[in-house]
Amino acid sequence: MSKKALCIMSGGMDSTLVAYIMRSRGYEIVALHFNYGQRTVEKELSSFHAICEDLEVSEKYEIDLDFFKTIGASALTDHSIDVPTGGIEVGVPITYVPFRNGIFLSIATAIAEKEGCSSIAIGVVEEDSSGYPDCRESFIDAFTKAANLGTKETTNISIEMPLVRLQKSQIVQEALILGAPLHLTWSCYQSEDKACGVCDSCRLRLRGFERAGVIDPIDYV
Repeated sequence: MSKKALCIMSGGMDSTLVAYIMRSRGYEIVALHFNYGQRTVEKELSSFHAICEDLEVSEKYEIDLDFFKTIGASALTDHSIDVPTGGIEVGVPITYVPFRNGIFLSIATAIAEKEGCSSIAIGVVEEDSSGYPDCRESFIDAFTKAANLGTKETTNISIEMPLVRLQKSQIVQEALILGAPLHLTWSCYQSEDKACGVCDSCRLRLRGFERAGVIDPIDYV
């Protein structure tokens, strides 16, 4: 039997690379995507499906989590809060969605146990990121322990985070080496047509491509 990895895939550059890394390690990929009321939900979903087709995934899940809009408190899910475009600032930004990765990983654990996956893979980046607390390596390590305590004794799941210590430029370079389809990915927080180029996510992405000496293949305003 082949080993399986459940990959949490947003349609963005980081999680896409993680899926290709896991495939290169010999895993059969089970893909998981969340629609949580984010501003670019339709674009991210279309990117996810296109990437899954390129990756030839064995199974994919699409989960709707409408309650994030009820919780609010994030510019990604509350349209009364503007997405900041003035540059990356120190601290936790208003685009942080409260405990999003914790909730994602809880659902991913349930699916991984059902599918018989030995690993869950997530594209968290701590070294060169927006400063989200649920992207820290220490959090993922702690969650791994909780996940295995809360599942069957026969279930033993590792949570892989191969990008957590990388810079964005290294992520771009690694994606090119593995042939990940960066032209299919989407990072912009606020636009579904052409990327805005000024939100935190666009700035981090563009800086990564610039430092890698490569032109970003997606369209910007």
